[in-house]
Amino acid sequence: MLINLLRLLPPETAHTITIKLLKSKLNLRRKNSKIYKSLNQTILGINFKNPIGLAAGFDKNAEVINQMFAYGFGFIEVGTVTPKKQLGNEKPRVFRLVEDDAIINHLGFNNKGSEEIVSNLKSFYVDKDINEIIGVNVGKNKSTENDIDDYLYGVEKLGIFSDYITINISSPNTPGLRDLQLRGRIEALVKKIQKKQSEIEQLVNKPIFIKISPDLNDEQLRDIALMSLANNINGLIISNSTIQRPDTLISNYKNEVGGLSGKPIFLNSTILLKKMHSLTNGQITLIGVGGVSSGHECYEKIKAGASLVQLYTALVYQGPEIIDHILKELDELITIDGYKHISEAIGKSS
Repeated sequence: MLINLLRLLPPETAHTITIKLLKSKLNLRRKNSKIYKSLNQTILGINFKNPIGLAAGFDKNAEVINQMFAYGFGFIEVGTVTPKKQLGNEKPRVFRLVEDDAIINHLGFNNKGSEEIVSNLKSFYVDKDINEIIGVNVGKNKSTENDIDDYLYGVEKLGIFSDYITINISSPNTPGLRDLQLRGRIEALVKKIQKKQSEIEQLVNKPIFIKISPDLNDEQLRDIALMSLANNINGLIISNSTIQRPDTLISNYKNEVGGLSGKPIFLNSTILLKKMHSLTNGQITLIGVGGVSSGHECYEKIKAGASLVQLYTALVYQGPEIIDHILKELDELITIDGYKHISEAIGKSS
């Protein structure tokens, strides 16, 4: 009922109200989601109670972490966070493609800045449960003069208050950001981040993921795979939203500027995931993102090479109850395939 009411409002307004309602701690939460032993994994030294994560973009300012964990997520990624507060691009900048189960956004890293978000993370960590895994997604300010400095600042400032860090160099909504994925530039960024890590005791063993674009060509994918292997990158998140517009889109908003997410990008993002798993010989942890709205689709990501899976757009259309449905279906699917544990299915697509 609430989901249907919110969908009558403009998308960004509905999101703002949702965050406020969650913060008010009204009767929007459910606890005691079922725990599936078959879905528990230890990855990069972190224990994930299940492989389903909330992608960055929903809780940009780390305001409703506890509330979202209560819906059953195995991990939550907050942000994207920039060093300074940022208003983002001009409105309207979020569009629901209802007929396509998709969203186009042109937000532009709108967030309250690292100082306030660090404060929110500190508050969360006071009573943090060991099984509540938090990732922090960091980006750069639009007006910055030195891209790398912004990422180094984010890693140092926010990394201490997270279980892992995501370097977002793939949003299509900040001019020039995706150029950081190019050969040479991405390696320079990675080396400086790793140097910063080595200088701060609390960050030395902190896993760092690089979030890449679904719009990279095969040569660029190979470059990133080789760079990742050569520099011992912990993991890659595949992938961000796309600037491509599939011919199958039918919504009136299909040509709006921004990144497309949701069901229409499931196939291409999963193909990309499978390619990267092959290019890295399964040696690098992959998080699959893009169009997941069921246990079956989650399972397809895992069989394509993902150890973990994230979603966001599906929440807009199905509500948070989707998490319990996915977990149940995922547990059933691995049993049907004769596996005892989800880890046995990683990379096993034909």
